[in-house]
Amino acid sequence: MKRRFMLLMFTLMMPLPLQAGLNVFACEPEWAALAEELGGNHVDVTSATQAMQDPHYIQARPSLIARIRKADLLICTGAGLEAGWLPVLLRKGSNPRVLAGQPGYLMASDYVTMKEVPQVVDRSMGDVHASGNPHIQLNPHNITNVAAAISQRLQQIDPGNSAEYQSRYDAFNRGWQKAILTWQEKGAQLKGMHLVVYHRSWVYLQDWLGLEEVASLEPKPGIPPGSQYLADVLNRTQGYTDLLVIHSQYQESKAIEWFSGKTSASVVMLPSTVGGTAEAKDLYSWYDDILTRLLKAHGRDND
Repeated sequence: MKRRFMLLMFTLMMPLPLQAGLNVFACEPEWAALAEELGGNHVDVTSATQAMQDPHYIQARPSLIARIRKADLLICTGAGLEAGWLPVLLRKGSNPRVLAGQPGYLMASDYVTMKEVPQVVDRSMGDVHASGNPHIQLNPHNITNVAAAISQRLQQIDPGNSAEYQSRYDAFNRGWQKAILTWQEKGAQLKGMHLVVYHRSWVYLQDWLGLEEVASLEPKPGIPPGSQYLADVLNRTQGYTDLLVIHSQYQESKAIEWFSGKTSASVVMLPSTVGGTAEAKDLYSWYDDILTRLLKAHGRDND
């Protein structure tokens, strides 16, 4: 009995594990990784999607409903990227903390300059987003803007840890700006490279590095190409001798194989988010891997 009593007392005296203060529900892996960088031990982060999923199309599973129900902060891309499933999660989750207009609701696209904003939208245009191209994560300057917004929101929701959130943001921003300079120096070699893309996911990357898209293998966003369309693309790109065909980790298509087989174009898979390749383990290594793969495909990876 005495031994059991001593064991109980010892157990009660053990320090309790630190509990994360905020539950963060991120829609995509890049925002989950960013929230972890900025929140540290004060946040418990979950991502609704993983890197091998197309974030346009996932199911509003019961497990996701349960997670969003207890979330203190929702971080999504917005601009219609999650329009097929996020409204369902929010409705079924019934969590007032993460509804639009509340501090716990953050759409990353609200903090960047959107590209390809259409004047009009109708179904004949394919999967076109009324707010613009939503793949904002592929320019590191956009990550900078979103990081500032997330840090501010963490401080607003959890003011008791405001100083640490600010400190973590300052440290991240210093490191990220230094990394951007390194990436831009390497990426200067790629300026003017001609690209054929499968889906128009890369406009922010193209703008940042000065890459030139000459064709898309999708006739319209989200619409698979037919044989006549692919023949037209082949004719339009015959004059280019330095083409790269790029696609993300979840975009596999016979059209890519067909086109590369008919041309001298190299095909390179680029990770569109953290975890998209084995090398893209975090925000920094993700961008490192994008640059490495582009330089290698273009034959300029000697440094």
